[in-house]
Amino acid sequence: MANKQTISSAELSSFCSQVALILSAGLPLYDGMETLAEASKNSPAADYYQKASQVVNETGSLYEAMKRDDRWPNYLTEMVGVGEQTGQLEEVMNSLSDYYGREDRIRTAVVSAVTYPLVLGGMLVLIIGIMLWKVLPVFRRVLASMGATSNAGSGLMHVGSIIGWIVLAVVGLVILAVLVGLIILRTPSRDKLLAWIQKRFPSIHRMSMNLSASRVASVLSMMFQSGFPTAEAFRILPTLLNNEDAKAKVEKVGKELEEGGSLADAISEVKLFDELHERMVHMGVAAGKEDEVMAKLAEIYEEKVENGITSLVSIIEPTLIALLSLVIGAVLLSVMLPMAGILTTML
Repeated sequence: MANKQTISSAELSSFCSQVALILSAGLPLYDGMETLAEASKNSPAADYYQKASQVVNETGSLYEAMKRDDRWPNYLTEMVGVGEQTGQLEEVMNSLSDYYGREDRIRTAVVSAVTYPLVLGGMLVLIIGIMLWKVLPVFRRVLASMGATSNAGSGLMHVGSIIGWIVLAVVGLVILAVLVGLIILRTPSRDKLLAWIQKRFPSIHRMSMNLSASRVASVLSMMFQSGFPTAEAFRILPTLLNNEDAKAKVEKVGKELEEGGSLADAISEVKLFDELHERMVHMGVAAGKEDEVMAKLAEIYEEKVENGITSLVSIIEPTLIALLSLVIGAVLLSVMLPMAGILTTML
């Protein structure tokens, strides 16, 4: 069911919210979609709205409009179909607006977490490069003119230069690897790269599992609210996950449900959520409040993802600053110590 999403999560959230507003106001859907298309002429998604409006005007079905244009995310299309079938399209669109709003917040946090270290790393490479190519040669000439020809002075400058080049090479390679990774993430090899990263970096794997848990809880909350069959929901869920471990757990829960198992017991068995949150699921199922519990869990795990990203950035930033301080200190010492020796001799 997966296809390329060409509309941003923020735009999708806004669209779903506006459709829900149209329905709550009691306007005919075709009139509302025509108004929305007119109001969105300057929007990046204007073409989507215009085509959807035309099909809704012909058929009266938003699901049919999205189905005919494969640029809409398949998950959104299928959920709109569920909303139309159950007569709860307004509720579904409100839930979808929250879902895509949550996706946009997480995406923004990830982009910020990647962009800031990249910019800081680029500045680090630039400063070290200037010191090695421009500043250090000037100091060498100055020291040579002052008679700093001893092996000790030369050796210190050589050590400082080596440290600078090593750090420059390491940071440069890391930045290059990140840029290559970002390019690969836009290709069909995206899932393989994500799986490789998650296997080698436990902290990223934990964040990915929390992100998957948030997405699962959010989707289940929407589906429970719209009366979607639980077993069918677990057939759709794996297509929305990038983490292979989380995907395997969700598929196992689906098999348990097909065999007549309990939702709460199946989720507890695969350890999709933390133990405390598993108990929340049990209580929610017992009280018939599965949708509310899942909505709460989606918020909890979204917050965990954001905290994990913040913690990761808080580690990267001082590390890069420490590297910069180390290199600058080494280069300065390699220059100042020979100079201090010469001044001492002269005095």
